[in-house]
Amino acid sequence: MRTLIAALFTLLLPLQAAQADAALAKTEAKTETATFAGGCFWCMVPPFKNLPGVISVTSGYTGGHVANPSYEDVSSGKTGHAESVQVVFDPNKVGYAKLLDVFWHNIDPVTTQQQFCDIGDQYRTAVFYHGEAQQKLAITSRDALQASGVTKGPIVTQIVAASTFYPAEDYHQDFYIKSEVHYQIYRHGCGRDQRLKELYGDKAGGH
Repeated sequence: MRTLIAALFTLLLPLQAAQADAALAKTEAKTETATFAGGCFWCMVPPFKNLPGVISVTSGYTGGHVANPSYEDVSSGKTGHAESVQVVFDPNKVGYAKLLDVFWHNIDPVTTQQQFCDIGDQYRTAVFYHGEAQQKLAITSRDALQASGVTKGPIVTQIVAASTFYPAEDYHQDFYIKSEVHYQIYRHGCGRDQRLKELYGDKAGGH
């Protein structure tokens, strides 16, 4: 009997392993990545972090030509990188279209090489798409916003393919929580919420 049980157990092991692998693959397949540049990355984290279905939001740098840049490197404006956020999300709980809607309502899409008080190419706005589906949705959402007449000017936000994303230094991550007073003083002083209100009225983002 013991021999028979042992034989059955041996036969079941590969099946259990296969089922475990399938479950893991299914879990991993539920997550997707979105990358956006909207000026100061401190201010772009809260709008996404508070969305149900968003798993993580990381501040960082992308879109440039320098590997492993530091904050000082990017701030110099010589790396080609933009301050950005990378959003990992569950598409079964929140769609990419919703992320785009949040993105547009938290930026000034008609100003080039600048966002609010921050001036320079590193503060440009951009959608860094991951795949053709995201590209199409990004273009559709941009065109819809343009057609609405809300922005009262041509949208200059870039829609470009995603490239290597470099996470920013630890002290920048969740800065709005770690240094709440500093963050609020900066955000108000930079005129971000005032400009968003001017653009979008009651639909303006901001946290």
